[in-house]
Amino acid sequence: MINGIVNVYKEKGFTSHDVVAKLRGILHQKKIGHTGTLDPEAEGVLPVCLGNATRLCDMLTDKDKTYRAVLLLGQTTDTQDTTGTVLSTCAEIPSEEAVRSAVTGFIGPYEQVPPMYSALKVGGKKLYELAREGKTVERQARTVQIYGITIEDIQLPRVTMTVSCSKGTYIRTLCHDIGERLGCGGCMEALLRTRVGAFVLADSLRLSEIEKLQSDGNLENSIVPVEAMFAQYPALRTKAAADRLLYNGNPLEAQNLQKAPEENASDALSKAALTKAAGAVRRTAEEKCTPESGGTLPPEEWVRISDSAGRFCGIYRYVPEKRRYQPVKMFL
Repeated sequence: MINGIVNVYKEKGFTSHDVVAKLRGILHQKKIGHTGTLDPEAEGVLPVCLGNATRLCDMLTDKDKTYRAVLLLGQTTDTQDTTGTVLSTCAEIPSEEAVRSAVTGFIGPYEQVPPMYSALKVGGKKLYELAREGKTVERQARTVQIYGITIEDIQLPRVTMTVSCSKGTYIRTLCHDIGERLGCGGCMEALLRTRVGAFVLADSLRLSEIEKLQSDGNLENSIVPVEAMFAQYPALRTKAAADRLLYNGNPLEAQNLQKAPEENASDALSKAALTKAAGAVRRTAEEKCTPESGGTLPPEEWVRISDSAGRFCGIYRYVPEKRRYQPVKMFL
């Protein structure tokens, strides 16, 4: 079984679930999960977790994202993109100056109402299922964060922009809201996701490329190890007598632990994997641990812990009031 994360370029026409299904066929393993849906007509970065890395799915879903989107002004649809039924049109498009002002005015936090055509659940049913039944339900606005918007090109009625945003942001809805603020309406015409946390478009692989790498026996070099996702945390190992405690996911005390050898990180994580895992600066155990404390870290510090043989097992957090490390997530 392959364990780790592969950066998939999701192509148009595929759902995120389609990508998972196709990967199961290519890799011949069932334990695969994606890290957040992309609309079928959207393209771009979709990190997919394999094997024990599926325990990372919730963590990666929470990551900030960057998109390149095309906003079409003068038209609204029921899906808030051009695949839906047109609800209204407007021939009078505001000036370029007004458009720039409206677009950049969304930078910062804003209250966004999720679209009906979304995978959010209400009463145990997905909103898009209700929408297809012709039903509309009230949705609570949620605070999302737009970290930045760069307008790449304006050829009215189209605006091409790059948006960096928090988790849970719907770019379709952002396009709709910009059009509403301008008074002419708007919807999304195209969407390309260029980044999810550490994973960027330049490193993404199409399914056909993954299939070829797998058949050639070269896929391993494109898999980001689970431990690489935590390279910014100091590395510790259990002493041999405490391995069983680690395997059972028990809390660990300082006397159960030892500093990992300096070469541990370079052996376990390739330079390529560390780069793909996001430019996180590795802080070694020597920088964060004190010999006098037997490896104890400052309060609230997270660490990655391997067994005495150097096999990565999980992430722990030091709890000062208990004077021990508590498991956060295990990857056995």
